[in-house]
Amino acid sequence: MEFNFLHVLLLFGTGIAAGFLNTVAFGGSLIALPVLIFLGLPTAVANGTNRVAIFFQNLSAIMGFRRKGVSDFGYSILLAAPAVIGAVIGALIAVDIKDAVFNLILAVVMITMLVLTLINPTERLKDRIESRDTRSKIIAMVVFFFIGIYGGFIQAGVGLLVITALRLLSGIDLVRTNAIKVFVIFFYTVVALGIFIIKDKVNWYLGPTLAIGNACGAWLGSHWAVEKGDKWIKVVLIVAVLAFAIRLVWLSVSGG
Repeated sequence: MEFNFLHVLLLFGTGIAAGFLNTVAFGGSLIALPVLIFLGLPTAVANGTNRVAIFFQNLSAIMGFRRKGVSDFGYSILLAAPAVIGAVIGALIAVDIKDAVFNLILAVVMITMLVLTLINPTERLKDRIESRDTRSKIIAMVVFFFIGIYGGFIQAGVGLLVITALRLLSGIDLVRTNAIKVFVIFFYTVVALGIFIIKDKVNWYLGPTLAIGNACGAWLGSHWAVEKGDKWIKVVLIVAVLAFAIRLVWLSVSGG
């Protein structure tokens, strides 16, 4: 499929929305992935192309946290290692999956993440006491191995899984949780993106466009008054996710 200037503008706008969402909350890939698919990319190529934006977004976020003096390098490495191994498995599955099957899985993931967004499990975990004993570290490493598989496979909504796992298993405050989140996602994305590149599943015309949009959206999100915008953001996310999920189900059952 040939892409024109309107496609580039649409994807740039999608990148802004995705970067904004990922900065003030999570769920940017729930928007970006369906748009890439609707533009005509095969699902594996859409999945790989989205990783280009994820790579640069999280690299930028890591540097931002470092500049602010927020980091937890030792624990981040501990969790990133099993996540990277899991991501290899997930990405290898993703590059060969049939389009109809992936569309259906993505639709289910989108609805599931939407429900979790409304329930907001992280809010119930905000008063947990921080724990770093050996048992909790081992459990966290196992959990992050499976998060890596999920992230390597589909990416969409992985931020919520990481935040919930860190809050539940370690009781880390939300600022350091986000710092660890972007670190882990960045390192497993390097591996996952590498696999998609090797398998020729990245569109290098649309990937950088999405990445630039993500960067702009992340900048806007960092300057947004979250207190006033939270409800509005949630409404937009709900409407968009439902519309995309219905369309994806239709594509998977109709073969169109």
